[in-house]
Amino acid sequence: MIALQITNLKPFMNKLFIGGLFDSFLLTEAAFITFNTFHIDGALKKEYYSNEELSDLDLNDQNFSSWKQVRPFCFELIKGKHTPLEFKIVLRLSENNLKKLLSQSAPDFSPGDVNGLFLNLHYRENKMICTTGTSLSLFTLDKSLDHIWDDMVKRFLIKKEIEFDIL
Repeated sequence: MIALQITNLKPFMNKLFIGGLFDSFLLTEAAFITFNTFHIDGALKKEYYSNEELSDLDLNDQNFSSWKQVRPFCFELIKGKHTPLEFKIVLRLSENNLKKLLSQSAPDFSPGDVNGLFLNLHYRENKMICTTGTSLSLFTLDKSLDHIWDDMVKRFLIKKEIEFDIL
């Protein structure tokens, strides 16, 4: 696990809420504190969709909404003349990207071993902190996947020209 502070906030916020930078991630949960507190549970309610819609939208194997699906609603909660007091967004690597990462960088782990690779975004008092996290379904002292995920997040942010300091 690493913690990174985003040093240039405005471009990051634009990429998060307007651009599609994190659209391939899944949303686990989010909370926004403005004039009220708004909570979003990212768990996909498949019963909302018909079987055809599930197939057409390629949601059969997905348990969480994509950030792309929820992002416009989140943006509505924060846009305006007032800055949010605080918000937290928990993103997780999609199953397809998890499988790619494991096959390329962590062959000792199978997708069934990993509950999720997470990116926690916490905004408060004009600071954005990004924290990585891993959840495994097995006990191991092997921290190689943690280090691989941490490095991948740092490389991703650098590639997308997001400036940060390691805390």
